[in-house]
Amino acid sequence: MHAVVDQALTSSPLDVASVVAYVVAFGAVAFATFRRPSAGIALLICFVPFAYYHDVGHTTVTFSKVALLAVFAGLAARRCDPRVLRGPAAAAFLICGLLVTGATALSILQALHRGPALRETLKSLQYVALFATVLVAARADPQERLLRLAFAGTLALVCALALAQEIVGAPSGLWFLGHPIPRIAGPLEGPNQLAGFLGIALAVVAAFALARGPSALEIGALALGGAALILTISRAGVLASLVGLATVVAAAPAARRRPAFTALGSGVLAGAAFLAAYGFALTHSVLGFDLLARFSTLAEVSDPGAVGKRSQLWHAAFVLWRRHPWLGIGAGNFEFELGLAGYPGLRTHANSLYLQALVEGGIPLLLATLALVYASIARFVRAARQDPLIAGALGASVGLALHQIFDLLAFYPKVGELWWIALALGAARADAPPERAP
Repeated sequence: MHAVVDQALTSSPLDVASVVAYVVAFGAVAFATFRRPSAGIALLICFVPFAYYHDVGHTTVTFSKVALLAVFAGLAARRCDPRVLRGPAAAAFLICGLLVTGATALSILQALHRGPALRETLKSLQYVALFATVLVAARADPQERLLRLAFAGTLALVCALALAQEIVGAPSGLWFLGHPIPRIAGPLEGPNQLAGFLGIALAVVAAFALARGPSALEIGALALGGAALILTISRAGVLASLVGLATVVAAAPAARRRPAFTALGSGVLAGAAFLAAYGFALTHSVLGFDLLARFSTLAEVSDPGAVGKRSQLWHAAFVLWRRHPWLGIGAGNFEFELGLAGYPGLRTHANSLYLQALVEGGIPLLLATLALVYASIARFVRAARQDPLIAGALGASVGLALHQIFDLLAFYPKVGELWWIALALGAARADAPPERAP
């Protein structure tokens, strides 16, 4: 067994094989969307965690970007009605998303490094386009069977790949009594990002299981997700995800809670038991069980390496923000200017969505970000009992809002894209006219 395996960052330029793969993916998703828009959304969900990055100049091509264009093409061929974007929930999210994009673009004027600021602006615009495309597709085809299958299947596969890293080696870890402890990440960029992804996916899968009765795949996905969530050893991620799941449960019928509770609880207990056993096996002492105590403490890691401690990063964010309080230092510039705040050896983000928005985009970006977070919760609260997609979007948004106090997650497309898809599906159901009884 290998606890932690160092990951080498390599560039993958676009080649013939990747072009063929992207073309095939585009054709398959466009055709599926033309036949049934919900199939296009399902494929888009499946592609999110499996990006297949390839570089083109200063940007990257991914399966999810190709799939987004393909879904748009399929909807255009079907002549789907874009006027559904005028609905109250849809319009609210589009306005908030465009405000975030505008505030991010405004920060380019102040940025020392304009390339990263432009990249973040385009990423924000991509999220808005993703939201609009998925919402139009969901209103054109409200069938949910393929969506249930896509969320549960993708969650199960991501968790299986992540749990395998306990054997083959994880990309991240922490020191415990002189021993490296793996922190699984699966196909995500790191354990905190995996915890953010799981918080969204678990909320949606749990909402379906509670509202419609769980399938065997959903039971397995919830159990694997509970175990994987614990083994990320992400304290904020575990707490925030559980709060999000509690929000979903509060909107669910009481009679259907037991199967989902049993599956998720079994997974959480299995993950905790494995973690305790792992600590005992390494230390050959009952002190190894103290590894679980990490979830009950706010103490920082003593040697975090080049990513730094939150206390350092949050202090640096405040120092840099005071230099440019109105427009910030420029989106994507925080990691490049840490030296100006007294931390030349660090290069990472601010470990908080809200601080990152404040330091990089100043007051405008912080206010736009807070408006988006507020809308992602307030728009779904009253309607959460009506539909599992609304309840799932609410639970995902509540968990993510809490988690991003301590980690920046929307920065990573594999988390941000899944969240915007969940928002679009929830908004589509919230804006849909009520079904008339025969």
